[in-house]
Amino acid sequence: MTDDAASPPAAIPKRKRAPRPGLCEASQGQIGQKSNRVSAPDPHYLGHRERLRARFAEGPDQLPDYELLELLLFRSIPRADVKGLAKALIARFGSFAEVLAAAPEHLGETPGVGPAIVHDLKLVEAAARRLSFGAIKGRQVLSSWNSVLDYCRTAMGFAEVEELRLLFLDKRNGLIRDEVMQRGTVDHTPVYPREIMRRALQLNATAIILVHNHPSGDPTPSRADIDMTREIVEHAEALGLTIHDHLIIGRKGHASFRALGLL
Repeated sequence: MTDDAASPPAAIPKRKRAPRPGLCEASQGQIGQKSNRVSAPDPHYLGHRERLRARFAEGPDQLPDYELLELLLFRSIPRADVKGLAKALIARFGSFAEVLAAAPEHLGETPGVGPAIVHDLKLVEAAARRLSFGAIKGRQVLSSWNSVLDYCRTAMGFAEVEELRLLFLDKRNGLIRDEVMQRGTVDHTPVYPREIMRRALQLNATAIILVHNHPSGDPTPSRADIDMTREIVEHAEALGLTIHDHLIIGRKGHASFRALGLL
């Protein structure tokens, strides 16, 4: 074997790759062009946003519903005109409160409303509910009646289907638990008095406030509401439990069975 045959083979030269464009180079190409198309807001609309924010700072209660909703949509869509979308949502659902309370699938049917907007709207609704609940949590409910009504209206006054909510109280009328026991249709909720009593005994409650909503908006008790309440009262009395009231919540106000002499 000769020396040439024993020597290692010559290394194959590596191919040089063309350098990738840096961030600055890329920003001058397609990415930058796409960014410019998407992120170039109308200066006039930016001024509108600032003026609306200033009016909100001066007095939030003075803004109409669509402008309050527009302010909220600023956070979901930071660089586009959302006035038309805010007005479309108010036109469909009726008010700022009803937009927040609308079912996610119904919100998503509105052109221009995507998952991010639905998320932000439901987040604000949850925050409003938590805030109103804080006004009655840990307090004697019967001495904070206006706060109870405000909470119930926030929690279910604009719901699209009927719900039966129960406020379980201790012997000092302090709130033990707030629970939605049943959800039904637009005009009916199934009620099971024995299940209500069973839950009250589990929580060691001594009194209950019944609350349900009328999606129609009219809080006037129906004959079925009256008969159902009497049946629940009979079951409660047999166990030594007190039904303080039955509230019906609607968009147009509320009705109290006790105030109406029905309890």
